[in-house]
Amino acid sequence: MKEYQTGQIRNIALVSHNGAGTTSLVERILFKTGAITRMGSVMTGTAHMDFEEEEITRNSSISTAIAPVEWQGVKLNLLDTPGFLDFIGEVNAAMKVADSAAVVIEAVSGVEVGTEAVWAAADAYHRPRVLVVNKMDRENVRVRRVKESINNNLSGNFVDLQLPIGEGPAFKGVVDLLHMEARLGEKGDKSAIPADMTAAAEEARAALVEAAAEGDDALIEKYLEGEELTGAEVARGLKEAVLSGAVIPVLYCAGEPGLGVDALLDAFVDLLPAPNETGGFEATDGAGQTTTYEVSDASPLAVFVFKSREDNFGKTSYLRIYGGALASDSRIWDGARGTEVRVGTLQVPSGKETSPVSKLHAGDIGTVVKLGDAATNDTLGDRGKMLTVAPIEQPNPLSSVSIHPVSQADTAKLSQSLSRLVAEDPTLHWATEPSTHETILSGMGQAHLDIAVHKALSKFGVHLRTTTPKVPYRETVTRSAEADYTHKKQTGGAGQYARVALRVEPVEEARGFEFGSEIFGGAVSGPFVAATEKGCRQALEGGVLAGYPVVGVRAVITDGKMHPVDSKEIAFQTAGREGFKEAVRKAGPVLLEPIYEVTVTVPADNMGDVLGDMNSRRARVLGMDQEGNKSIVRAEVPLAEMQSYAADLRSMTQGRGLFSMKFMQYGRVPSHLQDDLVARLQAEREQQEEMA
Repeated sequence: MKEYQTGQIRNIALVSHNGAGTTSLVERILFKTGAITRMGSVMTGTAHMDFEEEEITRNSSISTAIAPVEWQGVKLNLLDTPGFLDFIGEVNAAMKVADSAAVVIEAVSGVEVGTEAVWAAADAYHRPRVLVVNKMDRENVRVRRVKESINNNLSGNFVDLQLPIGEGPAFKGVVDLLHMEARLGEKGDKSAIPADMTAAAEEARAALVEAAAEGDDALIEKYLEGEELTGAEVARGLKEAVLSGAVIPVLYCAGEPGLGVDALLDAFVDLLPAPNETGGFEATDGAGQTTTYEVSDASPLAVFVFKSREDNFGKTSYLRIYGGALASDSRIWDGARGTEVRVGTLQVPSGKETSPVSKLHAGDIGTVVKLGDAATNDTLGDRGKMLTVAPIEQPNPLSSVSIHPVSQADTAKLSQSLSRLVAEDPTLHWATEPSTHETILSGMGQAHLDIAVHKALSKFGVHLRTTTPKVPYRETVTRSAEADYTHKKQTGGAGQYARVALRVEPVEEARGFEFGSEIFGGAVSGPFVAATEKGCRQALEGGVLAGYPVVGVRAVITDGKMHPVDSKEIAFQTAGREGFKEAVRKAGPVLLEPIYEVTVTVPADNMGDVLGDMNSRRARVLGMDQEGNKSIVRAEVPLAEMQSYAADLRSMTQGRGLFSMKFMQYGRVPSHLQDDLVARLQAEREQQEEMA
């Protein structure tokens, strides 16, 4: 593919709910523009854009793929994103680097919960957009119904750019209201508007002209004075209105058979902005000053890594050039790593295929392999004029599993494989939970985690099994208590002797553990006081109730006794550890559980069910809001009650509910639940010890 200048580029994120047919639409566009020579199919696993093993197996996109196509002398970088909500991170990354969005909905189902999620992402990034109603050739399509769905569920000033000619199996093409002509069949042949649609087209054209006039002050004056706007003026005003977000044009097509696709591509070129028409990009310089720069080859070099893809051959980095121009076989600076990076041959990706290019100009998108340690969200540039682009904002994980390697060989490769998975997908997180000694993998949903586990096997050869994670409880004390512990050990030679008197008392949990000494007169020497503290810290690792870490406690050594021969540091460590445990047992120990702030967004009709379910989960409701026909509930909920919430919410709301959660604090387990919980946790721990 040849080089394109900034003004000849359109970066468009195609986003949708699951099943809207975005990948099939892109397949048709690739075929129509000659980028591929034969049509593939999502259902048969031959789609050009679904090339990952899991995508082929599941007949569904799981990652963003890029399709560069040429239309009317313009390069359209189409970013085909997954529709399944578990992969919303891919949508966020695409929105970050795209300059506009095409939101695709399915003509029968209309707006779904996935549509609302990607719409919110477009709002968050302030992306101008068009709304594309796809699959217009399906049975049971009713244009009136889909328009009601749009107006009832999405916010914006929606204006028809086209009128569909027929609906369902009778769909033949569209009336282009901008040029007042019909576009019929797979080739988009131009013809006169059908006679029975002339009146409707004139009415819709008037609404379109009014919307276009509002996009430009000079045009609105002319329009209000009753003068007729020229075609060029309408097109210019409409583009300005789209760029400002004042208008969202609605288009119609049937992607798989190719009906309406020519008119759709024309709209992409005519109405959506080039990178240098978006008002520039924000970046922070070396002095910490954030400034807006033009998207231009003349601006300082700013190359943003928005995606990484790992496979057996190494890492491929996906780049968006914000400022400057990047040449193949050059060297640039990675500000995040503080290292120089060698750029090999730049590539323009099309699905899994690539073609080399000597240079990428400002605003363009490309890939490069083996880009050193550069990772997703890094900004690369000139060392002397280093800029940093803000990272992609991603949501907190919603679901977690405990990871268990199947064999010793898998154990050896576990850490590296999980790190590579997270590098490829920043919405995945992994960590070792010290209180349960489990390796926890967290993501956006069960499907997301299942695919990550399958990727570990297919890409890195690591066999893993998963279980539900244990809740990482903590233990603390509720009152002060004292203990006097003597450690004696006589083995025939030199023995061990230490006596310590300890007091424990509760402190704020955030302070963790504190140690103090009230020893006077040298009853216990300084090194032995330090050894006592070390013993207390050892005891923190496993509490007296169920073996969970102890927090929010202060231990004070108040007295003690040494032996001139048998006292050793190890003896005082032991005495400190056991004395601390004894004091904690007397200090009213309680279990603490992690509490999360949960935000649930559901249709208003489901509000009662959600509140009732929250009450059953020991939730404390913090507030309720109403946005349009959506109800929003915020509540504090124990993590132990949220393990299956994703599936339960989906069942309660027929898939129309969304939720997010973030850690707040640890809170006390209610006393009426603690005894049974402690008994169960102790039994589980004993069973594990027996198995070990």
